[in-house]
Amino acid sequence: MTALANENVQEDREFSMDDAAFKTISEAIYKQAGIVIDETKRELVYARVVRRLRALSLPDFESYAQLLQGANAVKESKDFINALTTNHTRFFREPHHFEFLQNTIIPYWKKRAKFTGNKRIRVWSSASSSGEEPYTLAMVLADAFDRGEGWDWKILATDIDTNILNKAKQGRYDDLGLEEIPPGYKARYLKQNDDKSFIVNSELKNHITFNRLNLHSAWPIKTEFDVIFCRNVFIYFDPPSKKSLVDRFAKTLSNDGWLFLGHSESILGDRSPFKLVGRTIYEPRHVERTI
Repeated sequence: MTALANENVQEDREFSMDDAAFKTISEAIYKQAGIVIDETKRELVYARVVRRLRALSLPDFESYAQLLQGANAVKESKDFINALTTNHTRFFREPHHFEFLQNTIIPYWKKRAKFTGNKRIRVWSSASSSGEEPYTLAMVLADAFDRGEGWDWKILATDIDTNILNKAKQGRYDDLGLEEIPPGYKARYLKQNDDKSFIVNSELKNHITFNRLNLHSAWPIKTEFDVIFCRNVFIYFDPPSKKSLVDRFAKTLSNDGWLFLGHSESILGDRSPFKLVGRTIYEPRHVERTI
């Protein structure tokens, strides 16, 4: 019955996708972005990639699979990745993370500055999606540091999806997406437009740099970060890719920094370079805090 049902679905569809084409697409997204797609995601692959077939006027998924293996594979890469990546976020998502930033990390930085004079803060939102996460971080940091005290803070916001990054750079959001923002922040950092949408003000935007970055590829990053947010990314990776990512974050994070993961993610094992200090909040295992 199952096989017959699948055949009927295939017949009713606009395009055909056989097992070989699905396997090629799954292997391509793993190779290019480290994302694991198994048989349970077959319907998702069809729904997302079918847009590329229409855009390229291709007759079936087999033709698209051939494209991914041919001379034009690199040219198609960005649109292919954009089609298959998922972007779901909101302002102040997982609020306990931002409470930890306000109540633990920022006071630590201020105390450290009294002893060392270090007022330089660098934060990385490594899967920034449509911008809600880095703008939330910016609101919290601006509220703490923009008081003429000489703090130098910046946020790097990266994502693999170029389309969603363009939306993030605009900083324009519908009112329905702003219900989690505290009223004081909303009044200070957002401006309402004539169409009832809201746009993030330049005060925040000036502290954020948006760049495309594939976490599965090379990182053209030279700075060391005090905080790294990588939330709801590990769920798409297999164990070897997760371990590689953890090790790379350990090398990119400062000795007294923090790493934030998503609510259903964790770093396990005695050999991990991190230890748990809060709900999906980690710090270097051998951190040395002198204050």
